[in-house]
Amino acid sequence: MKTGVVKFFNMSKGFGFIKPDDGSADVFVHQNGLVDQISDNDKVSFTMEQGKKGMAAVNVKRVS
Repeated sequence: MKTGVVKFFNMSKGFGFIKPDDGSADVFVHQNGLVDQISDNDKVSFTMEQGKKGMAAVNVKRVS
């Protein structure tokens, strides 16, 4: 499981990006991959999965 910070999430459009803590490239996240509701700057944990257009974050959960 990876961790990171929500860089941007647009609830009305249903997608955003997470900046991983390991310094790798930003990861796309779609609302279908959320376990918890997220907002900009939330600390989250997630796993990666191959999506239609590349890798995406799934099982995204807020962490304290």
